[in-house]
Amino acid sequence: MPRAELDAAHITDPALRRSYELCRGLHARHGRTYFLATRLLTPAQRPSVHALYGFARWADDIVDEPREHEEPARCAERLSGLGAELISGIRSGSCSDPLLAAVVDTAVRHGLPSELFEDFLRSMRMDLSVRDYPNRDALGTYMRGSAEVIGLQVLPVLGAVVPLDEAAPHAAALGRAFQLTNFLRDVAEDLERGRVYLPADELAAHGVDRELLLWCHRHRRTDPRVRAALVEQHALTREIYRFAEVGIGMLDPVSRPCVQTAHALYSRILDRIEADDFAVFTRRAVVGKAYRARIAGAALFRAVRARERGAHRPAPTRGARP
Repeated sequence: MPRAELDAAHITDPALRRSYELCRGLHARHGRTYFLATRLLTPAQRPSVHALYGFARWADDIVDEPREHEEPARCAERLSGLGAELISGIRSGSCSDPLLAAVVDTAVRHGLPSELFEDFLRSMRMDLSVRDYPNRDALGTYMRGSAEVIGLQVLPVLGAVVPLDEAAPHAAALGRAFQLTNFLRDVAEDLERGRVYLPADELAAHGVDRELLLWCHRHRRTDPRVRAALVEQHALTREIYRFAEVGIGMLDPVSRPCVQTAHALYSRILDRIEADDFAVFTRRAVVGKAYRARIAGAALFRAVRARERGAHRPAPTRGARP
């Protein structure tokens, strides 16, 4: 992690600096779109965002990339141990774990309640045993921990020009929109892991079940019934993006270019899915480099202007509440 970022955030302890560097590496390796957008934040904000996303990727890897011959029960034990150490650290105010030290420091700095992390780990454990979601309420319970809490964790780091409680529903919705986009893009990949993240009752309304999805995956084609179901899911996700977008104007001006960029790049994936006629079993929807560069360039200009206007807040001190 660039020294300037750690210095700007007043992170001076050598062990803590190494922990933030570890989290930044995880974020850079696993979260290309998020990491790109993070470059638009002030240097003081970046370490906390890297810590939160780095931790999320670490926990997600325990579930999706288990060690050789590791059983789900053992993965669950590792998640429980990770959670227990994290929550203990948040409550005591410090942690010596090489990875969790930065996460605990971020949580304490920004007053993040431990419940957000508990909800996240609960959803990660669900991935070890739950393979289908009967309806949107059930899927929503999962997404509360796996996506919405990420937006809620990052919100105090970004800051807002309105009370955080007012911006929170939009921050949670943005996390939900990002994950629903992943679910649409990665239908085939999730099937390979034995999971279906689309509500079973909504699929059934179009005559779609797991067997038909598996048939599409085997034959690398999208059955018309599956396409109709995906079109519906696509439209619902668009609605969530529109609601989430309202919250961008509620953020601290210096943080808006970052969130606008993430919003634009991820919603562009929906554009690509639609342009590919929902051929999610044939190709993975990606955002082209030229579009990414154009969006990032425009956002960088806005970010620099916001900083020049002195819109950003001072870096929060340890234990401060936004």
